[in-house]
Amino acid sequence: MSTLHHRNRQMAGRDPHERSRTATPLELLFDLAFVVGFGVAGEQGAHLIAEGHVADGVIGFAFSMFAICWAWINFSWFASAFDTDDWFYRVTTMVQMIGVVVLALGLPEMFGSLAEGERVHNEVMVAGYIVMRLALLVQWLRAARQAPAYRATCMAYVRTLVVTQVGWIILAVAPVSVPVFFVGGALLGIAEMAGPWLAERGRGRLAEHAVARAPHRRAVRPAGDHHAR
Repeated sequence: MSTLHHRNRQMAGRDPHERSRTATPLELLFDLAFVVGFGVAGEQGAHLIAEGHVADGVIGFAFSMFAICWAWINFSWFASAFDTDDWFYRVTTMVQMIGVVVLALGLPEMFGSLAEGERVHNEVMVAGYIVMRLALLVQWLRAARQAPAYRATCMAYVRTLVVTQVGWIILAVAPVSVPVFFVGGALLGIAEMAGPWLAERGRGRLAEHAVARAPHRRAVRPAGDHHAR
């Protein structure tokens, strides 16, 4: 059974050899919030395809899936290494859940603007995405402060998040056409995905839990952390 921690705990890095870890109720609710985003994206994409806007439906769905899945994957990476399950961690997790709901609310407008073909109206969608990413940014800053051994890696994640979120804001408010938007979105997507690779390349990998690591990667126990959650 998971124990509720009312006080903040030190983010020293989790034991990668930790056994018998199960999902907490908050993690399950977190996943359920993302299911809402998947459902809305699928419905909107299918609606455009049924109306004959096949390319718009497929592109819009792919763009939506990137935003939803990438935010979820990044949170999972962080939780695997630094999940403290204290009140601050839970609050930032719930903020990310709010972000995905806001993103889902903005999807119909985004898909509708694709069908019109003039300008992509994704302001609400991007706002939700940025809420999710800024919540994770706060988590990375906390980990950088409390886990000196991983500070360089955490700050590299922070820099990537700041740069890419500024880019998304510019792309959301700029009056660009649909093709220009997706070219810019593709470039920002590449920058988002390059961030983790650059962050851990040459700086030392984070101590993710063993079940979240690829089989060929060696798990390294973080210095000074000999307790399981």
